[in-house]
Amino acid sequence: MKKIVVTFGLISGALMAGFMFATLPFHNKIGFDKWGLVVGYTSMVLAFTLVFFGIRSYRENIGGGAISFGRAFTVGILIAVISSVCYVIAWEIVYFNFMPDFMDKYAAHVIGQARASGASAEAIQAKVQEMQQFKQMYSNPFWNAAFTFLEPFPVGLIITLISALILRKKKRLEPAAAGA
Repeated sequence: MKKIVVTFGLISGALMAGFMFATLPFHNKIGFDKWGLVVGYTSMVLAFTLVFFGIRSYRENIGGGAISFGRAFTVGILIAVISSVCYVIAWEIVYFNFMPDFMDKYAAHVIGQARASGASAEAIQAKVQEMQQFKQMYSNPFWNAAFTFLEPFPVGLIITLISALILRKKKRLEPAAAGA
């Protein structure tokens, strides 16, 4: 199981990291709104399709064509964890080396949205304080990594559940040998 989980997890993680690095030059054009979410989560779903293929590979190559839901879920979630960790590593590299102003831009975006929605001065000030606290937390690599892990992992969890349900397959009982 270890070889399949690591192989498919690393390939999935490399895909997510590759998508991240590929979209980096276009970040200002993509933005934080709808298109940023569409591009980000679409790339995650595409990368997490390797969860499905990893479970199927395990079922066919190790399970002899059969796999329980529990084993399929275990294989899939381990692939998703490895892939999500790769995503975190890629983001840490991007954030601390190429986009140190990311939180400033994000905070300005969130505050701008609050202003555009007609929020009161108190609500806007509360949002400013919230963003300042978030920026301070986000500057800590541990919290940065924890928040970043929570971006792709739920997607991987959902794809793992769906894949485990689709791919589970009971072992066929062989008919008794004739004349026994």
